[in-house]
Parts: sequence; structure tokens; C-alpha cells
Amino acid sequence: MTDKPISPLRQRMIEDMTARHFAEKAQTDYIRYVKSFAAFLGRSPDTAGAEDLRLFQQHMTKTHVSPGVINATVVALRFFFKVTLERDDLVRRLTLVSEPRRVPIVLSPEEVARLLTAAPGVKYRAALGVAYGAGLRVSEVVVARVRQLLTPAAQSNPNEAADDPGEPDPPNPYPCPCCGGRMIVVETFGSAGPSSSRIRIDTS
Repeated sequence: MTDKPISPLRQRMIEDMTARHFAEKAQTDYIRYVKSFAAFLGRSPDTAGAEDLRLFQQHMTKTHVSPGVINATVVALRFFFKVTLERDDLVRRLTLVSEPRRVPIVLSPEEVARLLTAAPGVKYRAALGVAYGAGLRVSEVVVARVRQLLTPAAQSNPNEAADDPGEPDPPNPYPCPCCGGRMIVVETFGSAGPSSSRIRIDTS
């Protein structure tokens, strides 16, 4: 991983990770977490005992290390002690901590309006508006196709239901019961599998 000489213990851990097809970044992270434990311990990590691991985890909590980093460190140390050192008795001393769930950010109507206004052009405003109104993912937006929700009679005769640029818009067949806006079906087509449809309310 580096050109500097490494200890036989670290070399053995790298070989264990390579044999299990760990990505290079994962190997770098695991080595870093074990090094942080060794720095806390003040000696080689293969001499650690159960009390050392308990004190190290307490140290991470007291120094306000984030739960994500604590859990990543625990996973790395579990691998080190269980696989590289074959000391399963120490693994159960390492416990994962719960991570607080983040509440998703919900934009206010004013923030949504500013976002749409900032879009560079009608095409992008339309794409953003459809994505937000129908709750689409980015991958769904790029393959979306929009059509107006038709009455059963119009659905049975799609040729008559085709839009005529010279004619005014037909009356709203199915107004939204909440706001009276026009209901529009947004169809998305994936690379595999059937298409899916969602209803968006057009209040313009």
C-alpha cells in the first residue's frame, strides 16, 4: 500500500484483507483504525487485552468521535482480532453504537419556488417541477414521459384524444379533489421491467 517498510503484523493483515478481495480504500481505512488503536495503547495492538479495548471505546465516546467512525473502527478491530490474530475471545468486547436517524430536509413552498426559478431555462424548470411534484428520482426523470389523465371514453379512442395545437385544452376530466388542479400521469421506463406511473397535480 506504501513504499515504506511495514511490520510483519501489518503485512499479515493486508494479506488477509487482500485474500478477501477488500477494496484498496477499505484496506487503507482498516489500517488507519488499527493504527489509532495502537497509538492509544502505546504499544503493538497484538498485545491488547479485553480491558484495553473497553478503555479505547470509552475514550472514543468521551472525545466525541462520531458514531459512524466508532462503528467503522469497531468493524476494523473485529477483523484484526478475529481474522489476523485469531483471538475470537476479544471480539465480543467490541460493540457497535446506535447512530441517530437524520430527519430528511423538507423544502418550504417558498424554497421550492426559488429552486425552480433558478433553473436555467424552461426545459430544466419543467424537469425539476415534474421531479418534485411526482416524487421522482433522477434516474426516473431522464426517462419520464408525461401525458394527461384521460377519461375512459378518451382512453378507448386515443386518436381523438391526441392534442391539437389549434384547439383549446379540453376540460379537466379528473380534477384533483383537494385543489382542483389537473391530474397528470408521469410514466417512467426503466432499462428492464415494466414501466411505472405516478400521478402529479398541475395547479398552474
